[in-house]
Amino acid sequence: MRHARDFSACFSTLLHILLLGMLASCTAGEQPGERTNEFRVALLTPGPISDRSWNGGAFDGLQRIRDSLGADISHIQTKTPAEFEENFRQYGAQGYTLVFGHGFEFQEAALRVAPTYPGTIFVTTSGNTVAPNVAGMVFNMEDASYLAGMLAASITKSGTVATIGGAEFPPVKSSFEAFSAGARAAKPSIRILSSYLGTWDDVSAGKEQALALMNRGADVIFQNADAAGLGIFNAARERTGIYVFGTNSNQNDVAPTVIVASVVIDLPHALLTVARDVREKRFTARVIRLGGAEDVVSLVMNPALDSVIPRRAKAAVDSVHRLMRAGSFAAPRAAFKDSVTTR
Repeated sequence: MRHARDFSACFSTLLHILLLGMLASCTAGEQPGERTNEFRVALLTPGPISDRSWNGGAFDGLQRIRDSLGADISHIQTKTPAEFEENFRQYGAQGYTLVFGHGFEFQEAALRVAPTYPGTIFVTTSGNTVAPNVAGMVFNMEDASYLAGMLAASITKSGTVATIGGAEFPPVKSSFEAFSAGARAAKPSIRILSSYLGTWDDVSAGKEQALALMNRGADVIFQNADAAGLGIFNAARERTGIYVFGTNSNQNDVAPTVIVASVVIDLPHALLTVARDVREKRFTARVIRLGGAEDVVSLVMNPALDSVIPRRAKAAVDSVHRLMRAGSFAAPRAAFKDSVTTR
């Protein structure tokens, strides 16, 4: 019996030593559940990725980075500037290689956090600020928006069109101004209404504002309102002869009976291009400008509503588009699109 007890005690001691060794190994290296991939990419969005627009397109890009480059990925939806900074810091502290702040509004938070985490690259989409490890991505939507304005002028019956934005951010305002310029070029007498919701997420607010503008005579709406844009589509479906333009992603199939075309940013391609440069260590902090010339921004027609657009209007749009591609014509755009703020 003593030998049995001695053997049991020795076995227990040996097992205890083995467990301590495993714990020490885990503590010194990988923590339980910790990712070991050295290339880690995160995305902060200001709204839900279910919007099938600005945020959903960026999340598609994050997934493409995972699938194409083998990156570990993470996404957080943020709502306030305090959350922007908090989550930038979280990802920096966790050693993420690349963090996207998806929107003009993320710039200041990125600039505050970046010096503390020099090993992390922070990229703000629609941003034009640059620091040693902070870059911006500017999407030149103006040319495609100008073409959308030409189309809007060709299909309006009332002679009144409208723009609805989530918030009056400079990139959104610049796109709307280009749309208005295109509409006036095609129909100088056109009346253009404009409205900003003060929200990107409230579907009901989008619908209510669209109905209000329709009551003022607008029968074509160019919107850039993310999830709130879904409410604008709903309002258009309730009225006869109302047409809408999608933005940011190809939204033609979201409401194919009312969306005549979409001003599309190929966000998956844009984010993947940046991530590949970062992974291959050839990325430099700068303002990255992407538009039609880079095949990132385009006007995508909805085949289901092709018959709505007059043949003459199609020819005019094609002609101006060729001039844009040749570099001999460009839509007006806000001065900030060509500026760089260095910190």
